[in-house]
Amino acid sequence: MPTRQWPQQPRKKSGMGVAGVLGAVFGSLAALFVLIVIGAAMLKSSSHPDTTTPVALPSYEPSHTDEPSPSHEPTHDTSSQEPTQEQTEEPTQEPTQQPTQQPTQETVTPPKQVTLNTSLKNNTLYRAGSLPRVNCRAGNTNIFSHSQLKALILKTGRCMDKAWGPILQRQGIAFSPPNYAVAAGRGRGACGDYPSAGSMVPYYCPRNNTIYASTSAMSRGNGNARGYGQIISWHGGIISMMAHEYGHHVQNITGVMDSWWQGTTNSSSQSGKLALSRKLELQATCLGGMWMRSVASSYPVPSSLRSRLFWFYAQVGDYPGYPRDHGTPANNNRWFRQGWERDKTYQCNTWLAPSSTTS
Repeated sequence: MPTRQWPQQPRKKSGMGVAGVLGAVFGSLAALFVLIVIGAAMLKSSSHPDTTTPVALPSYEPSHTDEPSPSHEPTHDTSSQEPTQEQTEEPTQEPTQQPTQQPTQETVTPPKQVTLNTSLKNNTLYRAGSLPRVNCRAGNTNIFSHSQLKALILKTGRCMDKAWGPILQRQGIAFSPPNYAVAAGRGRGACGDYPSAGSMVPYYCPRNNTIYASTSAMSRGNGNARGYGQIISWHGGIISMMAHEYGHHVQNITGVMDSWWQGTTNSSSQSGKLALSRKLELQATCLGGMWMRSVASSYPVPSSLRSRLFWFYAQVGDYPGYPRDHGTPANNNRWFRQGWERDKTYQCNTWLAPSSTTS
């Protein structure tokens, strides 16, 4: 995501007579007054650094007329063919498929003969409520160390299983954890290369329920794209992005992703397809915010780092010249805060939100 640099304003030069001196005196007093006002405003705003407000959504009430969408496999253009083999230029690029078993947690027996609603607006996901508080300590991980960051990603991934698994199973949703493929540099997954050319973002592939990520791209950037580590050096920034990708896994196993793909293929306009993509992405951001809140006391995320996280999400999103498929930085900030502050799955229902909040 390119940084913006604003041009400096040219300085005016002029001579001064008596009138000029008097003007300068009064001008200085006026300037001093303006500086005092601006300083007071900045001091006030520093205590409230957030740039957006959460979205007001109604309490979840399922619609009896909204039928579940049929289940089908999303088929993205970038994944029309399976790769013949994984790239093996570096030994650290070998995908790590973890976890391969259900997490060791109390098994919640799903109700029998449950009819799940897989629609976008009234999905069974919205009945799940809040995430439980789980113990997930991050330690002093160096995000510029592949081995340390990879270990943290896998560790916090297991914490996400412990948080999301029980609340989804209670609603009769079949839960299984995602797999992970974490490379030091580049790799190729079932949905394409990771990272893609000129990108540093990880991605979730619904074809094999796997989250793919490059530690160097996320921390140091790739091409002209700044890495998350160049925006915020604290590891919570990258882990919150992994929580976003986990949010896509939640969307996949609850049927949201299938319903989104059906809506996308049925849309006749590019703007309509992009609008649906933004709602999907911002919902995943909201779910990621919920998880970061669930581990705030143990991770830990004190108030100072919480403010940095909110600020971080005001720096990421769609920028001029790029496809408008993830939402503006302001709305990424808004929906991360929505998940953090409202802390309910139905509060992440971007499909019911005003279009201005998903632009």
